[in-house]
Amino acid sequence: MSSEQETRFGAIIIGDELLSGKRRDKHFLKLVELLDARGLELSWARIVGDDPGLLVETLRQTFASGAVVFSFGGIGATPDDRTRQCAAEAAGVGLEQHPQGLAELEAQFGAAARPQRVRLVEFPIGADIIPNPVNRVPGFSFRRHHFVPGFPSMAWPMIEWVLDHHYGDLHAPGARSEQAITVFDARESQVIPLMERFAQRYPQLRFSCLPHAEGGAFQLELGLRGDTVLVAEAMNVLKREVETLGFEWQPVVQQPQVQH
Repeated sequence: MSSEQETRFGAIIIGDELLSGKRRDKHFLKLVELLDARGLELSWARIVGDDPGLLVETLRQTFASGAVVFSFGGIGATPDDRTRQCAAEAAGVGLEQHPQGLAELEAQFGAAARPQRVRLVEFPIGADIIPNPVNRVPGFSFRRHHFVPGFPSMAWPMIEWVLDHHYGDLHAPGARSEQAITVFDARESQVIPLMERFAQRYPQLRFSCLPHAEGGAFQLELGLRGDTVLVAEAMNVLKREVETLGFEWQPVVQQPQVQH
């Protein structure tokens, strides 16, 4: 885990209510924001229902991937909260009451921690706790997977804690950036050779092409993402090549993402 390039970050967002449309996910964009602020980025995300078989299968795959994974939801004590049990089954280990987690519960709830709340700290054997600054009911880390509640007020500061305490050596704020330009009166087919040249010349960068058509007018948004210095260099080259093709362009202003 010596560099960010060797570490992929993923997300598992759990809940039938997301798949049925009863609730909208808020975690995806926030995780992207938290990673981006540290010069990191999300490689993939999955939304999974509460079906235990599917969740076990998903976790087996992601444990084997070696990725750093943030899992949101399903770590409560009600019958539909199965993430703790599924993580243990996927890893082929048992569950055990975590002593440090139990101490957190007893400090917060006293005698009321028993008999139900103590279930909340039954984690896969070998897990470590993630402190919860809201109500002291911890999440847990296991095999580079980090399991937090579905409540944003709890989950987001817990994710920040994990990123800063476990992956601080990967932080590189400002090292990655994205720039884009809008190219007017252009279609994708007209810039395919240009994109192919860029893919060969700058394999370290991600090149995106988003077409727009409105009122008979065609536009392309061409974007570059990756190392900040290389993005700046490549964008200057891209602008010149677009002009050589006879198209006008203007920069796309990146809007900050607003969390509600």
